[in-house]
Amino acid sequence: MTKLFNFESALVELQTVVNVLETEQLPLEVALEKFSEGIKLSAECQKALQAAEQKVQILLQEQGKQVLADFHEPEDDGEA
Repeated sequence: MTKLFNFESALVELQTVVNVLETEQLPLEVALEKFSEGIKLSAECQKALQAAEQKVQILLQEQGKQVLADFHEPEDDGEA
């Protein structure tokens, strides 16, 4: 049986790896193992995000909607 990928769990696990690398004094070999684990988790998350984006674009195209455009943060005008 294939283990299903859970994005949220992978993201939590990635944050844990980052926290360990930032806060603990690890031997080089252990730090490299953790770093490698983080790289793999990051790649899996990126792959899942790309797949989700493709699904959204397909659904929008099927409905005759406009294709997604790049998101741009609104500029802060300094007023609160």
